[in-house]
Amino acid sequence: MGRRGDWVTGRAESEKEEERRERRERKGRREKGEKRKKRAESEKEEERRERRERTGRRENSDKSRNNRNKEKMEKIEADSIIVGAGLTGLTVAFYLARAGQKVVVLEKTDHIGGVIRTIHQDGFIFETGPNTGVYSSPELVSLFDDLEGTAVPEFANAKGKQRWIWKKGQWHALPSGLGSAVGTPLFTIHDKFRILGEPFRKKGTDPYESVAQLVRRRMGKSFLEYAVDPFISGIYAGDPEKLVTRFALPKLYRLEQDYGSFIRGAMKKRREPRDELTRRATREVFSVKGGLQELTEALGNKIGRGQIITGTQDLKIIRRQKKYEAAFKTGGKEYLVSSAHVVTTVPGPALENMFSFISTPALKPILDLRYAKVVQVIAAYRKWAGPPLNAFGGLIPSREKRDALGILFTSSIFNDRTPEGGAILSVFMGGDRRPGFIEKSDEEIRTLALQEITGTLGQQEITGSPGQQEISGTTGQQEIAGTPGQQDLQPGQQQDLRALLQPDFMKIFRYPYAIPQYEASTEQRLEAIEKMEAAYPGIHLAGNIRDGIGMADRVKQGYQVAMHILKDA
Repeated sequence: MGRRGDWVTGRAESEKEEERRERRERKGRREKGEKRKKRAESEKEEERRERRERTGRRENSDKSRNNRNKEKMEKIEADSIIVGAGLTGLTVAFYLARAGQKVVVLEKTDHIGGVIRTIHQDGFIFETGPNTGVYSSPELVSLFDDLEGTAVPEFANAKGKQRWIWKKGQWHALPSGLGSAVGTPLFTIHDKFRILGEPFRKKGTDPYESVAQLVRRRMGKSFLEYAVDPFISGIYAGDPEKLVTRFALPKLYRLEQDYGSFIRGAMKKRREPRDELTRRATREVFSVKGGLQELTEALGNKIGRGQIITGTQDLKIIRRQKKYEAAFKTGGKEYLVSSAHVVTTVPGPALENMFSFISTPALKPILDLRYAKVVQVIAAYRKWAGPPLNAFGGLIPSREKRDALGILFTSSIFNDRTPEGGAILSVFMGGDRRPGFIEKSDEEIRTLALQEITGTLGQQEITGSPGQQEISGTTGQQEIAGTPGQQDLQPGQQQDLRALLQPDFMKIFRYPYAIPQYEASTEQRLEAIEKMEAAYPGIHLAGNIRDGIGMADRVKQGYQVAMHILKDA
């Protein structure tokens, strides 16, 4: 028993020693684990410290670089920034500068005037972009007065008052009154009676009625096809089925809504009292002596060329509390212009990358504005061998399926635009009818333009008195009786003119954002503009994204925007 007790006691002590050994091992492992953990944490802390040091060095480097950039960047303080040196922007800047404001005008291209440019070449004077305007607003009259003779309006001569319409291979004069409307072959007998009954029709109730719907309802289908459709092509290069009358032709819309009739409304408005400026806004076709660019150049000179910066790149408008900053580059140098007011006059799509603080969804109704793409071809003739161009030009209805929207007889509208006996034609193609035209090669466009000239003016039989002749293209020949410049042909003598209508030179101009289309989406666009201007005081979204597309519309809007800014100043 003694030996057994000793064995049991020895075994218990052995087990206790084993437990103590295991505890020591666990403790050792735990201590090693804690050391590894501390070492790992120490290493992580060292990494974090190094990262902080690197970040600090980088931030210091960035601050240093930014400070150097700011030292290189030219800073300008202004009362108003105007983005776009077209007619609208220049008008805004002119009236603000005249009132004593410091303005800065920013222009992406290397010239002022936007699409308005007058080219002088080999004795010819011709326009790119708009060729004429309508002297239709008091603000336009006032602008010419305020320019003090540095730009003088020039009005179309008598030949420019007549328009031709192409129908079934023949030019016809567009009726200018009720009598000529009754006698013209452009409209059906049924629609002539509809025209006579127009004053007695009920006015429409749909505020989104298209131009085509309105005209069919009040005047008839043939009036739409051979008067309004080519008229819309000449103004909007658009589709009367898509353009909404209330937005695209607001004056026509108001005639029906306010007076119940186009004819009755026009007669009543003529009898309404008008102030002097309104009386002087005669609605005549006008240009400027020497070309339309004389107007934009005069505005630029009055504003001060030092206030206009061209060739701007990477323009961004930044909001800084109650002010705005325009950051941009030009000529390898960076600029920062600070101002309380920013006026934009650019096409809708250009706004997306300009405003860093306005969300894309808020801009979307403006960005979605659709533009007609137009190609303009200038054909210059030192000696015009075709029929007498005793008209403003010829418009081609869409149902006639020709490539041209119309041909403008620039040299017939204004004097001294060509060498004696010469002619300038402006052929307009593309638009909503054929938007792909703008992608065609120069050679394709030249060929198509020449086909339109020879196809409508190169095989003509002319009868009737000068200025009132009827011109047809059915015989393939031209009969000229005492036509000025063609005295070598005897009365009754015929000659195919196709070979003679080769121009001395042709010029091609493409306009991807030629004319905005005021369709049903216009209301959402106008609401978006109103909300944006209310949310960001000092921002003014102008240009032809609203308020009309004509030169008189642009001047009127420019004047109104300037007066609004001055009122808030």
